[in-house]
Amino acid sequence: MEITVSRQDLLRELTAAQSVVERKTTIPILSNFLLEADGDKIVITATDLDQSIRTSCAAKIKKPGSCTIPARKLYDYIRLLGDGDMSVKLLENHWVQIRAGRSNTRMVGMARANFPQVPEFPTGGAIKIPVASLRTLIARTIFAISNEESRYTLNGALLILKAESIAMVATDGHRLAYIEKTAESFPGISAEKKTLVPRKALQELQSLLSNTEAEVIEFAEDDSTLFFRVGHRVLTSRKLTGQFPNYEAVMPRDNNKFVIVRSTDLAASIQRVAQFADERSGAIKMRIEQNELKVSSSSTEAGESEDTIETPYSFDPIVVGFNSAYLIDFLKAIGNEGEVRLEFKDAQSAGQVRPEDGSDEYKYRYIIMPMRI
Repeated sequence: MEITVSRQDLLRELTAAQSVVERKTTIPILSNFLLEADGDKIVITATDLDQSIRTSCAAKIKKPGSCTIPARKLYDYIRLLGDGDMSVKLLENHWVQIRAGRSNTRMVGMARANFPQVPEFPTGGAIKIPVASLRTLIARTIFAISNEESRYTLNGALLILKAESIAMVATDGHRLAYIEKTAESFPGISAEKKTLVPRKALQELQSLLSNTEAEVIEFAEDDSTLFFRVGHRVLTSRKLTGQFPNYEAVMPRDNNKFVIVRSTDLAASIQRVAQFADERSGAIKMRIEQNELKVSSSSTEAGESEDTIETPYSFDPIVVGFNSAYLIDFLKAIGNEGEVRLEFKDAQSAGQVRPEDGSDEYKYRYIIMPMRI
């Protein structure tokens, strides 16, 4: 293999692929990129066996072929080179030579035959999803996915596709984020289609979607793998097995007390008060009574704090405890903009938060279990 390629082009694609590469792995080949040169481009593949990214860039191919190169070392080295063309040449014993300007480097690669097979994008049945919609859905749910590896059906978000809507829901058992975008059109879908997407895949997708000019993403699946094609890049992910919990049963039906506050005011109050919350639980108390919302916390180590927000409220007084971090996560996800509506039933029931000036396009609901305080 021998190629000439633009350093900027190659670096851009290595940047997109390198996040999949395992830093610490017991299988050395997984620390490498696979480079395949053919026709007028070089294809770069990275995998950790659970997921893979395949991407490409234009190159002058003097001799087609393939090689594997340590991913971190290659990425770090090329980042330090100056702009311009560079050549990559496979030598004997899997060594690879890289020349750029006055730099001449040889790196120790590994046999191409050891690199695992990466699944190919299916030939038919792909669903086109608008990039802007999917980007919003992921940003508003990903933070609610469980970090506990033992609860593996909660280690992803559920993507729900219908003929005229797309929705995503995530939960860790203590809170649940649900967002739906209506007025979409998915011609290939007749019945509801539910797919559990692992958190790692969503993180990669987020990164790919924020660095693309493409307006739609192609989504497909087979028995064991999910496929996402974003422009010229393909992300694959192993499917999560198991049943996602019945999220509809958790949605509050009769939260008849509510208060509306500005997001910035609420976020500022919670952040101030949370400084004095118990470090382990992060619990804060909300007391809502005649035209005011009081946010408070106390701990024997740190002290106590109370903030008051004036806001219309004409229902029975209510006192309820929540994890402050969960509320902050939601307010960050909506960008601390506009007003939010907090809906309650009583101190023992789940609270619901949603943007008050929610657009007609997106229906966003966030449910939090209360804490004993």
